Amino acid sequence: MFEALRHLHQQIRQESQRRSAGRPERANDVKLSRGGIREIEFTVQLLQVVRGGQFPELRMRPTLDSLKRVAHAGLMPKATADALCAAYDFLRRVEHRIQYLDDQQTHVMPTDDADLQWIAQTMGYADCDSDSCAFLTDLDAHRELVANEFDTLLGGFQKTTSAASSTQACKICPPQSSQHNNSDSAPSTEASTLTEAFDKRVEELAQHPRVLNLREESKTRLQRLLQRTVVWLQEDRITELAALRSADFLEPLLRRDSYLALLWERPVVHERVLKLLGSARWPASYLLKHPGVMDELAGDAWLTERFDAADFENELAMRIKALVASDQDDVETLLNLLRRAHHAELFRTLARDIEGRLTVEQVADDLTGLADTVLRVTMQWCWDRYKNKHIAVPQIAIIGYGKLGGKELGYGSDLDIVFIYQDENDNAVEIYSSFVRKLITWLDSKTSEGDLFEIDTALRPNGNSGMLVTSAASFADYQENRGSNTAWTWEHQAMTRARFVAGFAPLQAKFDQVRQNVISAPRDLPALKQEIIAMRDKVRSAHLVKAAQFDVKHSPGGMVDAEFAMQYLVLAHSAAHPELQGNVGNIALMQRAEAVGLLPATVGEEAATAYRTLRHAQHVARLDEAPTQVAATEFLAEKAAMLALWDAVFAS
Repeated sequence: MFEALRHLHQQIRQESQRRSAGRPERANDVKLSRGGIREIEFTVQLLQVVRGGQFPELRMRPTLDSLKRVAHAGLMPKATADALCAAYDFLRRVEHRIQYLDDQQTHVMPTDDADLQWIAQTMGYADCDSDSCAFLTDLDAHRELVANEFDTLLGGFQKTTSAASSTQACKICPPQSSQHNNSDSAPSTEASTLTEAFDKRVEELAQHPRVLNLREESKTRLQRLLQRTVVWLQEDRITELAALRSADFLEPLLRRDSYLALLWERPVVHERVLKLLGSARWPASYLLKHPGVMDELAGDAWLTERFDAADFENELAMRIKALVASDQDDVETLLNLLRRAHHAELFRTLARDIEGRLTVEQVADDLTGLADTVLRVTMQWCWDRYKNKHIAVPQIAIIGYGKLGGKELGYGSDLDIVFIYQDENDNAVEIYSSFVRKLITWLDSKTSEGDLFEIDTALRPNGNSGMLVTSAASFADYQENRGSNTAWTWEHQAMTRARFVAGFAPLQAKFDQVRQNVISAPRDLPALKQEIIAMRDKVRSAHLVKAAQFDVKHSPGGMVDAEFAMQYLVLAHSAAHPELQGNVGNIALMQRAEAVGLLPATVGEEAATAYRTLRHAQHVARLDEAPTQVAATEFLAEKAAMLALWDAVFAS
């Protein structure tokens, strides 16, 4: 699209130049010349055409209103949009005065001094003589700003020195295609200078049926991308692994030429994508599933920002408002909108993570916050379109368990959730059961944009045999009054990490009270200790570890030891020590347990540090889709700290 509009604008400029040949005054056309009204309109229209599918609020005609929406959508800095609005207003008022002079449909500035003086005065300028004319100075300033912004948007992406002139390394196009490259001074890409593995991979790609069947224009674009990759590899801007994965990444994109165009038009995006591909396997897999998120790398704001739930919800609200106004708010469109927004935000967090801008805890916080917000928004949208609703606001809540409840979500984590309701309607069970089934479908069904989350409801009362939804009273009875056998010990361990996530606000206080009652209830401590040790052994036996290996999560001295130890301390001592009742995560709980004297001096702090280190190692391994088992000689200090914590809790 950029290339097509660039070509169209070039034709308009050529036509303008043809008309002004021999008539220099026509070069001063406030509409069609460089920096004129048309370039403002083209800037807006280009963003509307390219982004209108993703941003329905841009689908409007007035230029000034569109500029404001472009800025609000984050596609242009507000200061730039304001400056273009001011320039558009100025130039249009000048255009009107030009046409008023001779009552003709023209946009060319007059050359007569008296006419210029009249235009200046009617524009609010006191004087306009040949020596000093503030009006003409301001006119030139507006046009220069417009021209620079237009060139940045439409022409700037072509200004790259990263495309090599030789075709020997790529062999995607025949040699004569090299004339299309936009840099004659770039380094050569002779095959002998490449790594053998990358050279072989490019040779294979060149013979791929999809490549052979590409249009000549697409072949040229692919060749340019590979040549630019070669140059960056030679300059050590990217790794060999990134280059190799880029060839694998480009192969499925051959069916979507727009993605190749995106990478070519935006070298900064191309380079950042390559670095992500070279960083780990999971980012590469995610990009292959959702290539559209590449565009999130175009600016720099994502580097310093963090996930903001309010901004995320406001943007979605603006999008859905635009869809409703255009009568396009069908369910499939809404599901795709949710997925695109979620994928884009997750990818921004991933990119910050890879760049080293976030700690493991911050990544988990942002991914959990994103999941909470998506659940909240989806619940609202789904109820708005639920045919059997009997009240405006559903009296139902989502309770999060596991990683969602403990605010420790990772990339691709599923969601452990339970639904409770408080509604006296005679048909409440049927209404909310049907609604929850619909909601789960909205969350886990695959559309053209992929899915949102895998949903696990196995932790609901009575497990898989239980109802999808439970009344608040039944939930409380189930948790508080079913005895203290091993099965309920496991349920109560899960409650230490459970929390209210979204839904009917009054249910939050009710759930929090049930949770507090459960985790602070009197218990037979020796029996509790044996039950948790038995459960730990059961979990360990389900995760075999190879000889001479250490699993950072499941081996003795791994993270699960710390998690079970803290669950015991919470269930055994939170009644006497309310500091342990908060759902604040294992690291904070270890520190609090030491502070209140439940752990020997330094044991809690050292265990917290070790847990953080092991969690980071697990995070890095999962990013690269690698095993979490390492040589037994690694993490010796962390293993010792975890075992010291375990012994302090269970040995006595």
